[in-house]
Amino acid sequence: MGHDVVVVGGGPAGAACAYWLASAGWDVLMVERKSYPREKTCGDGLTPRAVRQLTDMGVGGELAGHHRFDGLRSIAFGRELELRWPDHPDFPPYGYVVPRSELDRMVAERAVKAGATLWQQTEALEPVRQAGLVRGALVRRRQGTSAGPEGSTQEVRARYLVVADGANSRFGRALGTSRDRAHPQGMAIRGYFVSPRHAEPWIESHLDVRDRDGNVLPGYGWIFPVGDGRVNVGVGLLSTFHRWKAVNTSQLMEAFVDHAPRSWEISADTSCGPPTGGRLPMSFSVGPTTGPTHVVVGDAAGAINPFNGEGIAYAYETGRMAAAAVAEALSADDGLALQAYDARLQATYGLYYKVARAFVRLIGRPELMRVLVSTGMHSRTLMEWVLRIMANLLRPDELGPAEAAYRAVAALARLAPDPAFA
Repeated sequence: MGHDVVVVGGGPAGAACAYWLASAGWDVLMVERKSYPREKTCGDGLTPRAVRQLTDMGVGGELAGHHRFDGLRSIAFGRELELRWPDHPDFPPYGYVVPRSELDRMVAERAVKAGATLWQQTEALEPVRQAGLVRGALVRRRQGTSAGPEGSTQEVRARYLVVADGANSRFGRALGTSRDRAHPQGMAIRGYFVSPRHAEPWIESHLDVRDRDGNVLPGYGWIFPVGDGRVNVGVGLLSTFHRWKAVNTSQLMEAFVDHAPRSWEISADTSCGPPTGGRLPMSFSVGPTTGPTHVVVGDAAGAINPFNGEGIAYAYETGRMAAAAVAEALSADDGLALQAYDARLQATYGLYYKVARAFVRLIGRPELMRVLVSTGMHSRTLMEWVLRIMANLLRPDELGPAEAAYRAVAALARLAPDPAFA
């Protein structure tokens, strides 16, 4: 058959899945369309959830060489709150800012050290099927090998396949995945700027992003210190805003930079290059996430958290969950074991993402967002609780109140019904 598993995509979800499978002794081939290091549109912030996963994969030592931050500085409507990451039995009280060009290389190298095979500059073109089941991929390698000259195609076969090719996921669509348009998605754009405040111990979130006419929009802006002389600056917008398609994100980014606190000293003159952007599928809006011989992970499954736009932690987590299900299927020689992956996703994220969908539906109405944010910014206690919810860092003893919060938010959301809440 060839390999035990082929992983299509070498980003956070794919590399994590490859690492855990290879660590368990399985024969894993990971194919990555580009070569490391490569740029990705991302805020580069690693929350405590992401740090936990990276530490579990043995990357903690390398993380320590990058910029560490202690919490979030939240700014809106003339008020400012510095909120430390909470104490939690499972997650550390700190995060890191690591450019994706470095982060993805680090995790891919860990997968290789664990025993995975990595083919860079290799594009997965289409699934290979046998008796109606996915049994590998047709790939094109941009570098010549003993299997063929540069640009030639070849089949790589495996017992199971993991789809991890990101938000656009052409390979996933070839297997029948599609996005549920009742679910929210985001748009984000980011760039790097030189700044004297590049080593601050806080990442900064602005909850009153405005367009050029001064209108508050349902989204947020960020300034994340990278620690190497640069800051990562960007804005994100939600599709629950009824005019979101008419928003020019490049102009929104320019307006945010123009109105950022002057002490950051960011401007067109300190820009390190043109910004990059993309769309963010959220709340597991893409499915199905399993087939008889394949699973879909990370951004390819729409795993991004609607509360805060975080995708990296959920990519690592879903990659790890998928690895466990695939390993069970391999051990039992039974593809039905892959269904455990869907069950684990529902058990881990089901209620939480329902809350998130209801919440982003509410803040898609600018007048409601303004009231909610203004109210929150007058209470440190409330905002500390909101931070724990939005970063998915509630302690086990707080899950009961979270369910009560869901019921309250869902009741409000019924003022603007959404089939995604069903």
